[in-house]
Amino acid sequence: MQIRPIRTDQDYRAALKQVSVLFDNEPEPGTAEGDYFDVMITLIEAYEAKHFPIDLPNPIDAIKFRMEQSDLSAADLAPAIGRTNRVYEVLNGKRALTLPMIWKLHQLFGIPAESLIKPVKSV
Repeated sequence: MQIRPIRTDQDYRAALKQVSVLFDNEPEPGTAEGDYFDVMITLIEAYEAKHFPIDLPNPIDAIKFRMEQSDLSAADLAPAIGRTNRVYEVLNGKRALTLPMIWKLHQLFGIPAESLIKPVKSV
């Protein structure tokens, strides 16, 4: 078991191939094979974070996703955003979220604050 840095796409594919066998029968932590698995997963995750970054959704998409996920209506968001017409203004990009709105959306609906503070382009 040789550990090498992952610098190229070819290195990345080879690392995935080496580790994929271990996913079906994950080795015990603390063993040589378990340590190898942990180190390789860390290297693969670092390479993926650098070369395949996943951007946070914009605030409106994050809110709409939570609405769909939790079967929420615009009226359900009123305690966090304000009257229903204000909710629609936010969802249509006509009104920006304020800090109190962001905090309440995070607290009441569990929407990640990181997604809610991302700047939105106006419609």
